[in-house]
Amino acid sequence: MVTVWQEITFGAARAFRTIVPTHQNRIPLTWNNGIQPIALYAPFIFLAYLSRREDTHLIRLLLLPSVITCIISSAYRYTFTIPQLNVYNWGQGLLAAVTIAKALEFAFTPEGMLKVGESRPGVTKGKARSPPPANGKANGNGHASYTPSEQVWPADERSSYIATWFYDAIEVAHTLRGLKWKFGRGLYVPPPTRPTERGPYIRATLRSFVINFFLLDLLESFLKLFPGVGEPTGGTMFYPSLSLPARYFTSTVIHMLTGASILFGFGMIYDLITLIAVCLFDSEPASWPPVMGDPWHADSMHRFWSKDWHQLLRQTFYVYGGLPGKWLFGDFGMLFGMFLASGLFHECAMYAMSRGFEYHAIVFFGSQGFILLGERLWRKVVGRRVSGVIGRLWVYTVMFIGPQMMIDSWHRRGLGGGMVIPPMLSPARWIYGPLLMKLLQANRNN
Repeated sequence: MVTVWQEITFGAARAFRTIVPTHQNRIPLTWNNGIQPIALYAPFIFLAYLSRREDTHLIRLLLLPSVITCIISSAYRYTFTIPQLNVYNWGQGLLAAVTIAKALEFAFTPEGMLKVGESRPGVTKGKARSPPPANGKANGNGHASYTPSEQVWPADERSSYIATWFYDAIEVAHTLRGLKWKFGRGLYVPPPTRPTERGPYIRATLRSFVINFFLLDLLESFLKLFPGVGEPTGGTMFYPSLSLPARYFTSTVIHMLTGASILFGFGMIYDLITLIAVCLFDSEPASWPPVMGDPWHADSMHRFWSKDWHQLLRQTFYVYGGLPGKWLFGDFGMLFGMFLASGLFHECAMYAMSRGFEYHAIVFFGSQGFILLGERLWRKVVGRRVSGVIGRLWVYTVMFIGPQMMIDSWHRRGLGGGMVIPPMLSPARWIYGPLLMKLLQANRNN
């Protein structure tokens, strides 16, 4: 006889597989249906709009289940079937995780999403002021905080040809770090490195975009030279045919190429978005501070995570892990909850590639809480922070050795073989590669 519990679990499984089908039942993306997963984000934009309107808390709560269902369906019901494009399924998973976190915040914040200085959405109380990005200080839990300052973020820039309601929705939907917003208070933002005048700023950003593009293209092309790792089907970076020293030297090189590619990729995308915002939508250059600090010179893991690595997903991890962790176990719960959320965030996105679910990302990011506590204990015992040359070697050890199993799990599932830059746009493929081959051939002939 079928029990009530069996009926419930069977129904829940069927409902889950309706939203997240198995690989063979997913819908291949084509030019004919490509608009469908995009259209599924329309309820999210409507929820973002409501978060900037008064007295909408109840309707936001009622809308939330539909919004989450649509976002998950967009990421996991539709799939790129060309092996080289499987990496974009990973991107769909990342986007879904970020927008679901924002949807949860939009729905469960009773007063709506407020900017600094607002008492109600769109209603300013006093002078809207935000702490400066340059004077941020990090506390012992790996999170950032500010000291007061007189710096003010630029006022909103609204294009006359964009409807106010749509501008409000897009503005709150796309902001990740929360500059000008109450949820972004306490966030460390790297000090500006480019001119403040519009013309020189655009030229500096364009130059940075070109440099990041060429470096990403070059490193990605190098990655694709490694057997298995550079193929869409994937392969391990720990080549068993090599001796132990050569095996781990090779894996470390691949790991560093992967990490550097991620850094230059972040820079390239951020530069492109900045150019579009400043050139096409007349946004102020000061509204686009650097996205990264200087991770190559971090001399403690505390500094690395709170200042030098990007803070784009800080609020995402706070919603998923930091807030419930703090509610259950205080500050320590918030610390471990945010890193655990980070691990699940990266791994759940990989699941969209239909190559299974592994635990390496969860283990690596989950361990960071213990590492930060260890640095705090070091400071109490020794009397000074982890810093200097020893601190930098410590960071390199943690970041060049610790994540290798995680990076290997990604490459085994084909991440390194994905098409990031199309071959027709790749100088490394149609200029550098053939030139290098000619040089090698000439050297052999001599």
